Amino acid sequence: MQGLNITKIEEKIVEINSETCKHQPVYFGAVNINLNEKTIGSIDVWRCGVCKKKFCEEKQLGIESITDIVGMPKIEPDEKWCIIVSKFQTGKDKWKLTKIKESGSINFETVDEKIIELKIKNFKIEDDHHWSFLIDDHIGRAVEI
Repeated sequence: MQGLNITKIEEKIVEINSETCKHQPVYFGAVNINLNEKTIGSIDVWRCGVCKKKFCEEKQLGIESITDIVGMPKIEPDEKWCIIVSKFQTGKDKWKLTKIKESGSINFETVDEKIIELKIKNFKIEDDHHWSFLIDDHIGRAVEI
């Protein structure tokens, strides 16, 4: 059964470590953020062609400022990209791209610059006034917030 043999190239692919990889990001897709069926922003998703690690960039319509992060933002192996949505805030302040762990808590800054702690379970926010969704689950789609 020759099909079960692993070639030298396949062995090298298995050995790639996403933390030591010299990333070669290529565009992978987007997630549109809609409010009342109108797109108010999007998340561009990039993926390393070598190690397959994903990177995200937030784009809010009407905001032309350059982000404070140059290059692809770093994300830890135990984190996933997610959008946190606030039921209290409106417009561009209603949502925020962030990194989230499977459980624990995350500090979230409100419009009035207060820091609140949000509980996380199974990569989701557990709060009556906030909710979240993972980018990986929505690439190529629009999400109504």
